[in-house]
Amino acid sequence: MEFLFDDHTLDTDRRELRRGATPIAVEPQVFDLLTYLVQERDRVVSRDDLIAAVWAGRIVSESTVASRINAARKALGDSGTEQRLIRTVNRKGIRFVGRVETPPQSAAAAAAAADRSARSAFAERPCARRALHEVQFCRTSDDVRIAYACVGDGPPLVWTGHWLSHLSFNWESPIWRHWTEEFAQDYAFVRYDHRGHGLSDWENHDFSVDAFVRDLEAVVDTLGLDRFALIGSARAGATAIAYAARHPERVSHLALHGAFAQGWRMWGDPAEIERREATITLTREGWDNPAFRQILISLLLPDATLEEIGWLHELQRISISAENVGRVQQSSGDFNVLDLLPGIVAPALVLHCRDDAALPFEQGRLIASRIPGARLVTLEGRNHVLLPRDPAWARFVSEVRRFLREDAPTISRT
Repeated sequence: MEFLFDDHTLDTDRRELRRGATPIAVEPQVFDLLTYLVQERDRVVSRDDLIAAVWAGRIVSESTVASRINAARKALGDSGTEQRLIRTVNRKGIRFVGRVETPPQSAAAAAAAADRSARSAFAERPCARRALHEVQFCRTSDDVRIAYACVGDGPPLVWTGHWLSHLSFNWESPIWRHWTEEFAQDYAFVRYDHRGHGLSDWENHDFSVDAFVRDLEAVVDTLGLDRFALIGSARAGATAIAYAARHPERVSHLALHGAFAQGWRMWGDPAEIERREATITLTREGWDNPAFRQILISLLLPDATLEEIGWLHELQRISISAENVGRVQQSSGDFNVLDLLPGIVAPALVLHCRDDAALPFEQGRLIASRIPGARLVTLEGRNHVLLPRDPAWARFVSEVRRFLREDAPTISRT
């Protein structure tokens, strides 16, 4: 069906916005927002209405909502100053005020589609129904507040808190969103922000492996998970290793991606250590400057597109403070869980990109060689953070799913 206004056509069947005959590129979420506003043009839409329809009721920040509204205006040649088509009504909400026409043959379909859209704007997205979740909080044994969420139904799968995490933002971001979309289809997928990150407390400055294990313990104990599968990526791999070694009766499967058992002060040569120290100083002192944040981006995602770089810049900015950036990086240089590896009894799968730009492949091989019965899978690519378009992501998902299919307990989230 089509909505005609100004010199634009909004085609919801093709999910296309056109100016005249020329398609206008818009992000999927901006398209959904614009469609909802046009369909609800006879009334002022409140912020809660907008979040319920476009974000399916998830927790989102004011800046996220504002950025999508601004993007919709920009796509239409409108602006916050002019408000020719999308108007903000003070303390009430927002309304589409352009004159809209629908072809006669599409009127009935438009009414039906509007009703469907109000119920579920993201029905076509994988895992849309399972994505309806709330961020909740628990406290660690040393009284740190940790934010966590559980999405989906099935065997419990816990994703260990990792670097650059923000529970609300990550669901919108193409950098991390695909993890939840993928695994929440068949699992009760648990994720959390560890201390110093995202929605968890930032004030506690103990960023040791022991401290991160306390975060994980608090989450799984609060959820009452007696036995579960565990995924640890990057520096969170050390957390997963330490937990699995200390609580062998609770970990059914251990999957590690891009992980290390020894920090860079252990495996790095003098030149590597000097480079890491310099990088820490630069990023800590210039965290508010995109040019300095780009240093880390080039290591985490050397093959990122301009759009992905933009998302990662925003994630870095909101997920951690400049002070904590330096502290986390410094502490991870001293991580050493190598002696714990032989004591792990859970089945273990280790995956590592051969040309990982952030962490050497040798660390993955070392971990796999020390855990009894562990299997090493070599992924192809340079990105330390796997993107959905990376061939390594498809291989990662296939290998992890096959690994997790063996005996696992099942829980149901309501």
